[in-house]
Amino acid sequence: MKLKLDSETCWLVGGVLALLVAATAIGQWLRWRSGGEETTRTIQNLNARIKAWWMMVAVFALAMLTGGVGSVILFGLTSFFALREFITLTPTKSGDHRTLFWVFFVVTPLQYWLVATEWYGLFMVLIPVYAFLFVPLRCALSGDCERFLERAAKVQWGLMVCVYCVSHAPAIFFLKIPGYEGQNGKLLFYFVLIVQLSDVLQYVWGKTLGRHKIAPHVSPNKT
Repeated sequence: MKLKLDSETCWLVGGVLALLVAATAIGQWLRWRSGGEETTRTIQNLNARIKAWWMMVAVFALAMLTGGVGSVILFGLTSFFALREFITLTPTKSGDHRTLFWVFFVVTPLQYWLVATEWYGLFMVLIPVYAFLFVPLRCALSGDCERFLERAAKVQWGLMVCVYCVSHAPAIFFLKIPGYEGQNGKLLFYFVLIVQLSDVLQYVWGKTLGRHKIAPHVSPNKT
């Protein structure tokens, strides 16, 4: 599956680049105009985000140009690092190490291999059925039963959020939609764009117009 470079796709890509150029110009202008210490920190954070968006767009564009395989590799690496971050924030014991080896180096690559080979039957049930049964079994075989259910649930939840849910994004590239052949890249582009715009707009709103914090102890900047 290759990305169809038609006029609509070019307009979409051009629009994103125009937004990034405008954001970069505004960020530099604000940096030049910044005064107080708190304002300077906010503008530095904004410019750091803009640089990250440039990098994200470059990597995502490269993955899209290589077609479905590139997208599978990109999101597979994303899942790997997201799961690593999740497990880092979720303390584990030495008895979980072999379970985590299977999760990182067997289950996660296998999930994305199933996406690339379009084996949808197994792709849909590998993690929520087989991996969910395997994780507590492997934890039990370690012989460490202290807080067993809690430890198994943490690994299961990490697999579900960081691997299973994310793996549906590149799967969009392989959908066979009658009458829309070759349009899958734009569908994936749309979903990623919506997620990023949501992140950008909540940040801008919270910094400029937002007043009432909805969960200050969880995310201090959400209004």
